[in-house]
Amino acid sequence: MSVAHPIDHAWVSTGGTGAQNYDEFADDAEITAIITQNPASALAIEMPHRHPDAVAAGQTFTQALPDAARRLRQAQEAGAYRPVERAIGVYRISGADSVAYGVFCMIDTDQISTSADEPGLVIRNEDVFVEKVRERVALAEATGHLLSPVLLLQSGRGEELHTALVELTGRLGPADVTDIDQAGRRHEVWMLTEGAEADRILELAGGGELIVADGNHRSLAAQIGGLPRFLAVVTTPASVVIRPYNRLVSELTLPAEEVLERLTAAGGQVEPLSGRPEVPTDRDVVHLYLSQRGGYAVRLPAGEGSIVDRMAHTIVERELFRDALGLDPGDKRITYVGGDYPASWLCDEVDAGRAQLAVLIAPVSVDDFVQVNLARLKMPRKSTWFTPKARAGLVLAAL
Repeated sequence: MSVAHPIDHAWVSTGGTGAQNYDEFADDAEITAIITQNPASALAIEMPHRHPDAVAAGQTFTQALPDAARRLRQAQEAGAYRPVERAIGVYRISGADSVAYGVFCMIDTDQISTSADEPGLVIRNEDVFVEKVRERVALAEATGHLLSPVLLLQSGRGEELHTALVELTGRLGPADVTDIDQAGRRHEVWMLTEGAEADRILELAGGGELIVADGNHRSLAAQIGGLPRFLAVVTTPASVVIRPYNRLVSELTLPAEEVLERLTAAGGQVEPLSGRPEVPTDRDVVHLYLSQRGGYAVRLPAGEGSIVDRMAHTIVERELFRDALGLDPGDKRITYVGGDYPASWLCDEVDAGRAQLAVLIAPVSVDDFVQVNLARLKMPRKSTWFTPKARAGLVLAAL
């Protein structure tokens, strides 16, 4: 029996509501700017405390939740979304140099597995920030809907699913909703109600182990909130790439020279770089950009243990953040910056004085990511920035 199911009560955008997911931003002010430019954006519901009115009133996330629920009701009543019963959403994302495919559906929450001894076909193996999970639970309870999907990678029947979606989107005609994202990619969704074709797609989508590629917080929120199923986009390995996931530190806890000395004492090899650094291509090297000092290449001390223990993200968390700077990875002085932001942007933040350190880390490969998850090992937090990302506010699931 498949773990993938139709959305019992779906709401499909009629246009203009699509948005980046709430956790794709390095600066919350960007969210406010997007909502100001497009009040219909799903971000006005997903991040209600970043709405211009809430910012002006100094509201917290919790205080702004009633407004989130009200905005969603008003959008539905105004026709910004239309209801569709018992349906799946066939999804295509077309960029300048690639096309990605997936399917909007519901996935059984009790299939989530977080360790080798926990049964389940949905594998989630990345640390999360508890505060963000609580916010997702509260939003679902306040609005009665799920607005953004968990991105799941189909590891078993991914090739079959990919082939089926390519064929299907090629003959379905005009999409039910089309949206253009910030990078110019075209997002199209075709809603299929119950029938042989929908059943075939669901069988393929749920036909092997599903790995959480994006949406660790949303999937855990479904568990904590007691939801029997959660909204997902099941995609294929051929549809995605992993880009760098870098870090910014707003305030150092000791002088920059001492940071470099501690990394050297821990076994790292530190070499100055000429000019601003780029993201390294060598996975054993990270690039640092320090305020008033410039760039450095650090060949990391060799990690021991599993493939995860030897990953650069793990070593940075242990040797740089915890041991050298004395910072917990969840410290508010650390910002995790996804691959939509180039290395030049991080360096600009340092040069402008808004950060004192940028840490540039080579991306994880899709193959390594799949192998780590199938082995039920835990990925370092914020180590995989999958692209293209599923768009929020295109297909909603009423709870």
